[in-house]
Amino acid sequence: MPKLRSETYGAGDQSWLGSSHGINECRTEILDISAFTANTHYPNGYIPSGTPVAKVGGVLVPYDVTEATTTNAGVLAGHIFTDQPVIGTDDFAVPLLDHGRVKAAKIAALPYASFVRPAAAAKNAAHNIVYI
Repeated sequence: MPKLRSETYGAGDQSWLGSSHGINECRTEILDISAFTANTHYPNGYIPSGTPVAKVGGVLVPYDVTEATTTNAGVLAGHIFTDQPVIGTDDFAVPLLDHGRVKAAKIAALPYASFVRPAAAAKNAAHNIVYI
């Protein structure tokens, strides 16, 4: 008998989007769930829409907002486009918005109160997002 499960969830709060540009071109990336903490990054059982991420070693990890950081986790790759339920400990594919318009103040309203749009050019090298 196959393992079946039923789940209900929506696209999430996408009020952080500044326009519809780019939403049909989200690219698929693998999220390293071991880099995220349940109580911090997904307290409700899912990674919320708008979560800022970086790409390290070919997988997505939480974005490090520290402006002076020199690690790859400090280079913003984009934002998770829709809520992503976390089931188990296996890495999984997610849609990544890496170009378009984003309301930075709305991202800070998510569980990422420390998010500020990156100022340093090096931290913006991996995306084409305009923050409004």
